Amino acid sequence: MKHFDVPLQYKDSIVKHVKNFRLQADKLKKNLTPSLLQAGDLQFYLPRNFGFCYGVENAISLTNNIIDNNTENKRIFLLSELIHNPIINQHLIEKGVQFLMHNDGRNIIPFDTLRSDDIVIIPAFGTTIKIENQLKQIGIDIQQYYSTCPFVEKVWKKGKELLDENYTIIIHGKPEHEETKATFSHVTQSKNACVIIRDQTEANLLAQYIRKEKNTATFLTDFADKHTPNFNPEKDLQRIGVINQTTMLATETQAIANFLKQSLIDFYQLTDDKVQNHFADTRDTLCYATNENQKAVEYMVKNQPLDLVIVIGGHNSSNTCNLYKIAHQHAPAIFITNEKDLTDKHTAQHFNVYEKKIETRTHEYFNSPKRRIGIVIGASCPDSEIDFVIKKILRFYYNNEEAEQQFNTLAQAFIPSSSHH
Repeated sequence: MKHFDVPLQYKDSIVKHVKNFRLQADKLKKNLTPSLLQAGDLQFYLPRNFGFCYGVENAISLTNNIIDNNTENKRIFLLSELIHNPIINQHLIEKGVQFLMHNDGRNIIPFDTLRSDDIVIIPAFGTTIKIENQLKQIGIDIQQYYSTCPFVEKVWKKGKELLDENYTIIIHGKPEHEETKATFSHVTQSKNACVIIRDQTEANLLAQYIRKEKNTATFLTDFADKHTPNFNPEKDLQRIGVINQTTMLATETQAIANFLKQSLIDFYQLTDDKVQNHFADTRDTLCYATNENQKAVEYMVKNQPLDLVIVIGGHNSSNTCNLYKIAHQHAPAIFITNEKDLTDKHTAQHFNVYEKKIETRTHEYFNSPKRRIGIVIGASCPDSEIDFVIKKILRFYYNNEEAEQQFNTLAQAFIPSSSHH
């Protein structure tokens, strides 16, 4: 297994004891029972899988190694945010890294001010062919500073294979997200046949074109700016394959793929041996970490009675937003950036995922001494943030010295949650 040099400040946490214990007891991660940390009458539950994924650790490790080994004092730029976590991006800014673009693609620093000896790091989401070529024309060696997640590149490879086999690509993703923009760019280099759909609603709409209930004119309106030029739904939706933005809900991607597959089967009256003539099997493009984390959170909130779930991470983190959506279906849940958003015992600054705004939530979650609290972090959030949130909650019940004592005993008192009661 590859070793990553991730700064200790992100991983030096009581959580490492939990992760090490669970790994030794269950190397194949088959036991999804959440882990329990108990401080007096306070019970903190952690899902079986959480935190940094391979792609995030790879990006952080590579970027910090570049910074630490910059003996020639070259200028270091990030194309955009390295990952969607404000804490980590702020630490990079403090180390002198400059950002070239906002996440939506608007320039912060004009490309024409770059020099061939500048370092430009490609973030974990990847980027478009157009931007790669712009940097190459300046003389910048992008491959040396390429932190794109291997699992994102795996999706690109699969997309290209499908196009070579004359399948049209359906990308399940957010059109405005950097990863989806990059995937769209990389998989459409050879042939023009790709469209992006955001959710099941748009999959339902696409199925109307598969069934030839709508024509090309309305397609150009319904999927404006989400398809390759000259896309012809009459012919381009007869043979399709579904790939995804790796941080989407894995269950939703699979449900969309199954739905579109069934739409083709019904319309063309396909027998089992003819399905592959119209629909490609692309299940192997789902990111393992996204899938594992989502399953672990779902298992925890469905099987463990919880008074509150606290989801921690960047508001623009797609994978964290999806973990929140899973959590709040089964328990009261709040979505915070860090412990500072827990204003006091009665108030929290909550990010409303659906309306994309921060709300002040007044709550009674911490009023009773007997509380069962689930804590969830996204794949781009440091484990150490769990420490900070637990410490903050402990201070709602104890004075500072007592809270510190309680916290220090948590790792030693750790036991896997063996009961759902």
